[in-house]
Amino acid sequence: MNVVDTVIRQSLHSEVPLINQVSEYIIHSGGKRLRPALVLLSANMFQGIRAEHHHLAAIVEFIHTATLLHDDVVDESDLRRGKSTANHVFGNAASVLVGDFLYSRAFQMMVKLQNMRVMEILAEATNTISEGEVLQLLNVRKADITEQDYLKVIHFKTAKLFEAATRLGAVMSGASSQQEQGLAEYGMRLGTAFQLIDDVLDLSGDPAQIGKKLGNDLAEGKPTLPLLYAIQHGTAAEATLVKEAISQGDLTQMEAVMEVLTSTGALAYVRNVARKEADLACEAIAPFTQNQHQRALVELAEFSVTRQY
Repeated sequence: MNVVDTVIRQSLHSEVPLINQVSEYIIHSGGKRLRPALVLLSANMFQGIRAEHHHLAAIVEFIHTATLLHDDVVDESDLRRGKSTANHVFGNAASVLVGDFLYSRAFQMMVKLQNMRVMEILAEATNTISEGEVLQLLNVRKADITEQDYLKVIHFKTAKLFEAATRLGAVMSGASSQQEQGLAEYGMRLGTAFQLIDDVLDLSGDPAQIGKKLGNDLAEGKPTLPLLYAIQHGTAAEATLVKEAISQGDLTQMEAVMEVLTSTGALAYVRNVARKEADLACEAIAPFTQNQHQRALVELAEFSVTRQY
């Protein structure tokens, strides 16, 4: 991971000072680096890590960072990971344009790898993430979407890049198609579990630990799974309360919404869904050789559902 960080710093360089400033600010603001770690762990399941894997890991992190820059503009966010967002510090225009720079730099780097399969995976992932962003936008302030509608959004928007990261580690290491599919399944399930726990923490976490205010998703009118479950399983009055909070982005009703989430068991339900996804992720890699890297992936699945940040 230290080598990946070196590749990131070297690849970020631009002759335009503002690009360097914004890129450095967001890349080095305390992210978990889960996606690049998945590239390396997946590669280590086979022939070990080579320089190409470091570059792939950096590419995946650039794509992820570009989505964060654009997300914060769309969501009008001012806090991420306990720090002011890039758009809050540098402005929306700079954030959008530097996000574009990171996307294009990622594609420059993948071209240098001269591997058409890698380009295919990353191009598909980037396109799918964009579709997920638009799907989420279409769902804003809508309280009548189904659980399946919501899961489709997070499969596209979040889990797809997890899937791409684990698939890329396998592909670049010459894994069989069956092995590649097993790791891709792991990544998709892990990413889904991770996002579901994010939804839970957004409503019930410790702001100091999660690095942002509670209720951000509700304030932005995002109908996340805990809220959808509460609507479907609460009384008529409780359902109306949560629906109105979503449609109005009304945090003044946060305490009342939390009471509904508690009475319906919504947070426990979503944690259980996340646990099932994490278990399926582990099942997908169970046939692989039991080594320290396979165990690390299993432990990462456990972390995804027990974390508090």
